[in-house]
Amino acid sequence: MTILYLLIPLSLLFVSIAVWAFFWAVKNNQFDDLEGPAYRILFDEDENDLTPEERERRRQNAEAARERRQQRQEDEPE
Repeated sequence: MTILYLLIPLSLLFVSIAVWAFFWAVKNNQFDDLEGPAYRILFDEDENDLTPEERERRRQNAEAARERRQQRQEDEPE
């Protein structure tokens, strides 16, 4: 019976950590696109097949998207 005095607070601690981890993941957009990464591996987009201009344009688009994502995270109220 006295073990319950240890197990109940310990279980409440674990539950509170799990709830915190869930809300952290939601806040940091970890659940935005659940299907995209699974389908991305199916598409063959080899960089060697692209022309140098297309590679440069793709690199610039990726950098612009990364900057927009960083800006959006900075603008979000905490």
